[in-house]
Amino acid sequence: MFRIIWIALLFLPLSHAQQTTPSQPAPGSAADLVKQGEKLSREGKQDQALALYAKAMEKAGDMYQAQLDTGIALDLKGQYDEAREHLAKAIEMAPQDSKAQALRTMAISYAFQGDATKASEFELKVFTARQAQSDFVGAAEICNEQARIFLESGDVDNANKWYTLGHETIGYKTDLSDPDKNLWLFRWESAEARMAARRGDSAGAQQHVAAAKTALDKANDPDQAQFYPYLTGYVAFYAGDYKTAIAELQKANEKDPFILVMEGQAYEKSGNAAKAKECYGKVLQINIHNPTNAFARPLAQKKLQGGA
Repeated sequence: MFRIIWIALLFLPLSHAQQTTPSQPAPGSAADLVKQGEKLSREGKQDQALALYAKAMEKAGDMYQAQLDTGIALDLKGQYDEAREHLAKAIEMAPQDSKAQALRTMAISYAFQGDATKASEFELKVFTARQAQSDFVGAAEICNEQARIFLESGDVDNANKWYTLGHETIGYKTDLSDPDKNLWLFRWESAEARMAARRGDSAGAQQHVAAAKTALDKANDPDQAQFYPYLTGYVAFYAGDYKTAIAELQKANEKDPFILVMEGQAYEKSGNAAKAKECYGKVLQINIHNPTNAFARPLAQKKLQGGA
């Protein structure tokens, strides 16, 4: 079953084994240093991670994964220009099966600064490649990813263009099961609802929320249930109903930094500064490199530093 998954673009640590295998790098090797660095990065220890990536590149020259992970760590530190120097190198040296990963990582780097237009240049390359391979599900996922980058950067018109392209693209996948058709319909109605909410069209947003709920019920997929209270919380937030927004967002996935940052803003607008600060603090404990954190982390940092 197909699902849009916002991935962290970091390799997860593997279990230890008695003997070294291709997935278990030799202790002290460049690959092992990168693996150790990735663990430190997830723990928020970006400077230590960067030191290990540098050592890995000393051992193995310009190493794709070390370059990519260096860019990720620098983004998480807020050093975006320097991050993109390394990500550009990663794109140049990426193996073919990692090219999309490198391009999407660069797009997310621009999303950290709210530059959706620049991000779209890299997402478009991935979309074009997937469409050429008749990977219509993967191509539609990229459209939705880029659409959300535009939406959370405040550009609803361009978000609509990308969401529409994704909706049209998934239509070329003629063998979708009925449950998957309803999942994609849920995503489309969810997008329509969020765009209407951002435009201040509360009545239109609620109509799309109702259509989204109908599609989700027909899909009958418990794994997708968490996205409905996110949707209702989002719509309530932009309607100015912060009490409902908080209640709904708390039913969603609170490990998602974007959920937390929206919850924090709702608390802030409700006059509960302490709870808002708590939410923003939780965001900064999440060290992943994906669109949701690209939207959430810079805002949480700004809020905790006293920004508007």
